[in-house]
Amino acid sequence: MFWEKKLENWVTNFKKESSMPLRVEMWNGNTYDFCDGTPAVTIRVPALESLHYLIKPSLDNLGTAYVEGKLHIEGKLTDMIDIANRMASGFHDTVSDSAAKFRRFFGGFHSRKVDRESIGYHYDVSNEFYQQWLDSRMVYSCAYFENGDEDLATAQVSKLDHILTKIRVQPGNRLLDIGCGWGGLVMRAAEKFGAKCVGITLSENQYNLARERVKEAGLEKQVEIRMQDYRDVKERFDRVTSVGMFEHVGLRYLESYFKIMHDLLEDDGIAMNHGITSCDPDSNETPFGGGEFIEKYVFPNGELPHISMVLKTMQEAGLESHDIENLRHHYARTCGIWAENFENNTEAIKKIVDDKRYRIWRVYLAGCSYAFSADRIALYQILCTRSGKMNPILPWSRRYMYEN
Repeated sequence: MFWEKKLENWVTNFKKESSMPLRVEMWNGNTYDFCDGTPAVTIRVPALESLHYLIKPSLDNLGTAYVEGKLHIEGKLTDMIDIANRMASGFHDTVSDSAAKFRRFFGGFHSRKVDRESIGYHYDVSNEFYQQWLDSRMVYSCAYFENGDEDLATAQVSKLDHILTKIRVQPGNRLLDIGCGWGGLVMRAAEKFGAKCVGITLSENQYNLARERVKEAGLEKQVEIRMQDYRDVKERFDRVTSVGMFEHVGLRYLESYFKIMHDLLEDDGIAMNHGITSCDPDSNETPFGGGEFIEKYVFPNGELPHISMVLKTMQEAGLESHDIENLRHHYARTCGIWAENFENNTEAIKKIVDDKRYRIWRVYLAGCSYAFSADRIALYQILCTRSGKMNPILPWSRRYMYEN
């Protein structure tokens, strides 16, 4: 039969490539081992119609098959992610690559309605869902590990303080946080630094819980949470932060996004953009189909620029970059801890979401940790001001960022 010949060729080719601790079990009882020892991962192909996911093992195909139950995959999560990446790296799907390049070249459409729906899909799963694997402040962005051995809660507070120290928040400063999540940064800015803050989000769940938390903390006079698109903010601020938000903006809209950030700043204001970037110099999708999977199941309409594109569009928008810090290793660790928390709270999470959503997030969190570790994606903090000025607010030395 045709499929038997195709499978035989696939098995032969993969065995030639390298040994991996993998066993594949077919619906007809045939078994294929790709190592001499005990396999760490077993893939069960339950029916003939599932076979094409296996013999075209892009990360998109393997992830889709796992999420949709087309392939049954058993093993430790980190081993599953490693094997999937090793399989995908040996396979090149030119059709998938072409589709991804087409989408990246022409860019997605980012109207207010489309962005609101995309944000709602990702963030409005339920607050209880995120509480199972985030820290107590529910900070859903890269943590900052000063020594590398801190727990997640400590590292997230360090991240908030690191950002607020970099932008030199002073008592009474007006601070805007674009994409404020559940309010962690604006609350910290008010409590520790004495700022007057506005946090904006497009997620209804985040909006409601952030407002509750502000009220419980007695910060209503200092912190305002709004359900608002960044394109509709009209005031000017002393400080502007955007943490884990510009991934939703779209490549075609980066310059206009940074122009809005520029216009929101006072003449002597300081801004911080903290966001995920592609490690591909041409800002292409992450390799081996990982980007397609995330677009389909996790972050609809999300696009990652290379750091060079970020700096270029910032300059074109009238923002000067003063300090650029790569926190890729920090995000690999952050996602690794999130994935561990997710695994440890499996029973509770399965009571909150269905099996499909559980599988999506399980493979997504662990896959992100792998992607950051493998230098496929990165995380940059960029400190900036309006260009063309000698800004007296920023000291000559970067020492102030670490003194306290």
